[in-house]
Amino acid sequence: MLARTVMSAHDKKPATRAALIKEVCRRIRVARSYWDAHNNRACRGERDKAMALYDTLTATEREQVPQALRVWLRYRSEKYFGEGRTPPGRGGPS
Repeated sequence: MLARTVMSAHDKKPATRAALIKEVCRRIRVARSYWDAHNNRACRGERDKAMALYDTLTATEREQVPQALRVWLRYRSEKYFGEGRTPPGRGGPS
């Protein structure tokens, strides 16, 4: 029996720059929905993917991402996932 690898449509690289911008917006929206559902691990994964794609955009392409999404991505990245944050998995004060 032949083993097939199934790739979802979202695992492929976007074909055009417009598709890349659209994928960045989609990933930010998915991360935001995970955040709203208090699913922090999934939010972190989607946010990391969104940031990786966002970092490939030029300045003019970044302006095409809606401001609300850019602000959410930057705010969450700095406040909750930044360098100064306590790493996940550490227990609080007992």
